[in-house]
Order: sequence, then C-alpha cells, then structure tokens
Amino acid sequence: MSSLGSSAASSSPWIPRPYLHPSKFHKFQSCPPPPCFRVVCGGGGGGVSAEGSNSHHHHHVARDVSFVLHDALESSGILASHAREGREGFCAQIRKFSDIERETSICINRCVDLGKTALYIAAEDDSLVSHSSVPLPVDAFVERLDDLSVGYCSHYNSSYISSPEKFLESVERYLYGTKGFRRTHSRNQSEPRALYLHSVLTHRSGSIAMLSLIYSELLKMLRMWGLVDFDVEIFFPHDLHSLPRGYNKQKSKESDQPHVITSQTLLLEILRNLKNAFWPFQHDHTRSLFLWAAHAANCIDGSNIGEESGFQLASAKAARHRLERGVWTSVRFGDMRRALSACERLILLDTDAKELRDYSILLYHCGFYEQSLQYLKLYQDTKGSSLKCKSSDSLSSLEEDAVEKLIIRLNLILMEEGWSRPSYVRNYIGNNSEPW
Repeated sequence: MSSLGSSAASSSPWIPRPYLHPSKFHKFQSCPPPPCFRVVCGGGGGGVSAEGSNSHHHHHVARDVSFVLHDALESSGILASHAREGREGFCAQIRKFSDIERETSICINRCVDLGKTALYIAAEDDSLVSHSSVPLPVDAFVERLDDLSVGYCSHYNSSYISSPEKFLESVERYLYGTKGFRRTHSRNQSEPRALYLHSVLTHRSGSIAMLSLIYSELLKMLRMWGLVDFDVEIFFPHDLHSLPRGYNKQKSKESDQPHVITSQTLLLEILRNLKNAFWPFQHDHTRSLFLWAAHAANCIDGSNIGEESGFQLASAKAARHRLERGVWTSVRFGDMRRALSACERLILLDTDAKELRDYSILLYHCGFYEQSLQYLKLYQDTKGSSLKCKSSDSLSSLEEDAVEKLIIRLNLILMEEGWSRPSYVRNYIGNNSEPW
C-alpha cells in the first residue's frame, strides 16, 4: 500500500514486539511462544489482522499497513512513548489469540490475560490525555485485581461448598455487597471512568463489560486455589440494569447461550464502548457513527436523511467549526485521540471491515487525506470478500453512498495541483484546549 505501508516495516511502533510481565499468581496456563507477528490485510476475515502461526481463519493479502495516531502526536511535539508501550502490551496479548481462544468463554480462557489487556488499553488512553511523564502502573492494578480474590478468602465459609449456587451467592455478596461494585448505565463521555478497568477498580463503578471482566478474573483465581470445582459460566445481561451473575453450567438452559460472553466479544464490547463514548460527532442510535461523521463532512445528501432537529444540525456544524479552529475535544462531543485509538485497536482485533471505514473518516476529518483514501480502499477490498459486510437495508445503502462520495472527494483533493495538508491538522491532534 504505497505510502501507507512504507513506514510499516520492522521499526513500526504498532508491529508488536514481545512485552510480557508474568502475573505474580501465574493464573494462566503456559501457552506456546507467541508467533512471529505483523499487521496484514485479512482478505477473508474482514480487516487488518494480527497474523501469526496460531491464526488459521484468514486468507491473508500480503499488505502491511500502519496507523497514524502516535506519529501524528509526536509530530505535534507530544510525547507518545507511554502510549506506544500501552499499545505494544495490548498487541502482545491479542497476538496469542487462536481461533479457539477467541470463542472461549471469559471464565475459562487461558492464553490471553484479559485483565492485563484491559489495563493496557487504559494505559494507552491515559497517556494520550494526561501527557504524563509517568505511565499508568499496569502491574500495580493487576495486583489490585488479584487482591480481590485474596480478600474473598476472609469471607469464605466451608458451608458454601455444599452447592454451586450457595458458593456463587457468596461471591456476589462479596463483590456487589462488601466491595460495593455497581453498574453504571452511561456510555457517554460524562462518565469515562466507568469504561477503564483501573478506574473501575478504584471507584468500584463500571460498565457491564468491566464488571463481567472483574467477576471472571475473581473466579479464575478461586478455581486455581481449588475453591471452584464445577463448571461455572457468567450470565452477561443485555438489559440496562442487571448485574453479571454466575451460574452452574451443568444446569444451564438454551436461553442462557446468547448471554455467554467470549474473550473476543468482551474486548470488542470494551473497545466499542470507548469508540461510542469518544466519537467526535453528536450521535444517537438512529444512525451509525460513520453516518454522523459523514454528515459532518457533507457526504450525505440532505434529501436522504429525513428530518433533522435544530440541535442535530447545530451539533454537526459545531463539529466542523471545532475542527477548523483546531479543537479536537469538547465537553460533550467526544475526543478525537481516544476515538482514533479505539478504532486502531478494533482494526487489530480484525472482526469487522467497517472498522477500517470508520477509522478512515476520522482520518479525513483530521486532514490525513491520503491515508483516509487508502483505508477506504482497503475497506472496499475487504468487504468484497466478506459476507458479513453485505447488506441491502436502507441504512447500509446510505453508508455505501457516503463512502462513494467520500472516495470521490478524496481523489479530487489528492489530484489537485499544489495540494498541501491544511494548517489546522497539527492543532487538531495536538491542541489541548476546550471550545466553550
């Protein structure tokens, strides 16, 4: 991929290198050594993937790609070394995903340390927004997570072993009662700490994904110590109020199956929550994030979008105005840095080609036109071989129309004689001011 891939050689910061810290409790069984790793386009799988010897479900196109965020920050004079370390840690974990591991329940996964993976996500984003000279202490929060299991032992009573139900009731009394973990229901930026594991461990208030992760890590430790001698599963609720609950898998019903969350699904939930929370354009559930960004870029025909409220129209104009002023974050309308980082990690997970498209339109708004066009083309190449992306509903048609319009516009921009990157691009990534 010409210029997009030219910097993705062995020195690229997002081609992961070994970055492993053993847990003090060694709660994960030993796995085969991590395979040789590079970022490639998965022609059959729908995106850019972590290629390794233990990954078999993709038909790879030999095409290296690179991301933009970290280099763009450093070109603006912002230190990104800690953000790179967080990304490397994340990649060191997900490259151990085999096909089987991806579809394994979070209660029994072995090779990928989901707690540490979530903390690497938090470490990268913390560095992006704090610009601190000190990285987030990942290992200290791993210990705090492990200490929850140690703390349960003082509440344990031998009578709990009389039945799996009594045992799980005692675990949930400890987690939700004694420790006071509670669920938050907001996915917007007003409560971002609910979306990061280190903050949830500190404030004991978090998203359903974070509470499920904490519950599963607690059960893994108790299993290792011999306190769990039955097949346990976590019920992941899809409503807005329930808490994750454990149950004896031998007594499960068919209706429980949609509520079993796998390792891959959990990471997708965590990253998509972040992507939704920090998307830099006002949005709701009536349209996709991509369409809201396309609307702000005037890539949607006004006659096709139905009636818009005055507030929605004003918010789209405000997004464009903030970009022109060099402001990439605001009180209500997201954070470009964390939206980009979520998109890049979703691309690395390689589950949906639409992540390439969504990343592309953010690059467009940042003024990275050449990279935006190349990711759009990669999206089109990938979705053409993926049944998952083919749909004939009106929303998908509107999205594809916006993609075509954006490709035409990007080609015109890049063909224009004497084109140069807009002056606001540097500030759009690096400015740390608020617009209001």
